[in-house]
Amino acid sequence: MKRLINWQIMFAVILLALSAIFYCVHYIIFKDAHHIFIYMLGDIGFLFLDVLIVMLVLHRLLEYREKQSILKKLNMVIGTFFWEVGSVLLEKCTEFDEKQSEMSKQLIVTRDWTDQDFSRMKQKIKQHAVRVNCSLSDLDGLKTFLMEKRPFMLNLLGNSNLLEHESFTDLLWAVFHLTDELAHRNSLRGLPENDYTHLSGDMQRAYQHLLVQWLDYMNHLKQDYPYLFSLAMRTNPFDENASVEVA
Repeated sequence: MKRLINWQIMFAVILLALSAIFYCVHYIIFKDAHHIFIYMLGDIGFLFLDVLIVMLVLHRLLEYREKQSILKKLNMVIGTFFWEVGSVLLEKCTEFDEKQSEMSKQLIVTRDWTDQDFSRMKQKIKQHAVRVNCSLSDLDGLKTFLMEKRPFMLNLLGNSNLLEHESFTDLLWAVFHLTDELAHRNSLRGLPENDYTHLSGDMQRAYQHLLVQWLDYMNHLKQDYPYLFSLAMRTNPFDENASVEVA
């Protein structure tokens, strides 16, 4: 680091020296200091605009494009998550959803869906369109599944680029928290009512994050990978009539 700073200082000194030399040569040849200072002040004045354009506009634009490129690559990681964990977890969470039948009908994604349809559905989910009750189904089965997939999800956190994808990181933390809550209870039967309510809240948080991320992923497939979108539609966990076989 110190060597890099020394190199930068030396480079700056060389540039300043070359600039001074050329101004001296200009004066020796033309004997016109007035002309030199007019253009020098004009160049210095434009320098601030140059910095503004380069640092605040072009830099932001390049930063945005780089971030979009990283997020696009992260969709591969998200796809792996859904094939390995997410789709099955969605099926298991729907068993605890008191509005399962109503929500399932609205989550049958088709080729006709637009960006507005995806956004509208995500907004509805965020406004508590789902209502989880952890006493409706098999908590032990959910606990076993999450514990089995915990090493896989821990490996996903090893990807430092995931920090750029806040919504997916929030999903992982919500699922990890639910896993820990279930794992720390020796038995999930006969718990106090308040504890079931607490677990229902943890599950609802993870379920909502999962649904929103699933919709984002489906929209991404629809736009960029139609052949993967076709398979995702034919394996939609909310479609009771879904069949992987092409009719």
